[in-house]
Amino acid sequence: MGKVLFVNACIKRCVPSRTLRLAKAYLAERCKDQSDGLETVDLEDLRLAPLSGCELAVREEAIQKEDFSAAAFDLARNFRSAEEVVIAAPYWDMSFPAVLKVYLEHLCVNKFTFGYGETGAPRSLCNVKKVVYITTAGGMIGAANFGFEYVKGLFAALFGVADFSFFSAEGLDIFGNDPEAILKAAIDKMLSKS
Repeated sequence: MGKVLFVNACIKRCVPSRTLRLAKAYLAERCKDQSDGLETVDLEDLRLAPLSGCELAVREEAIQKEDFSAAAFDLARNFRSAEEVVIAAPYWDMSFPAVLKVYLEHLCVNKFTFGYGETGAPRSLCNVKKVVYITTAGGMIGAANFGFEYVKGLFAALFGVADFSFFSAEGLDIFGNDPEAILKAAIDKMLSKS
């Protein structure tokens, strides 16, 4: 497989990120063969804001002209060339940090990363074949895995992705649990399946 795009939504830099630790273990194994390129998008560095009405109007005008040369399309352009997307996002409020949703909005560009076919169904204009979603949770995620389910639904519908992997370390903050042992077990399990 070709280019791997790592989307780092671990934005708490003041403390070590357990989600980032899990993701780095996956990427170290996944990219040990240097024939695959690895590119990182660090969402904390981007300082993305939701698209404003004026930005959306300018974007729509560019879409109508099919002119995707503006810097506003840089994230979509970078994403479009990836074959595997690895997302590291802590489990927050039954989902993920808001900056990940804003990032995904920047990727969803009609006529550039996806388009609508003759029947009105979306079709991918990207190379993405696989998505790996990595998270950690203080409690248990259970059936409330809304962050991964959103990402899975979006990537399947707009980008035609059928190959998804989900890895997590859960129960890290439950009283009496050993977070280090849980993380180690999650890494071992993840690496045995990747």
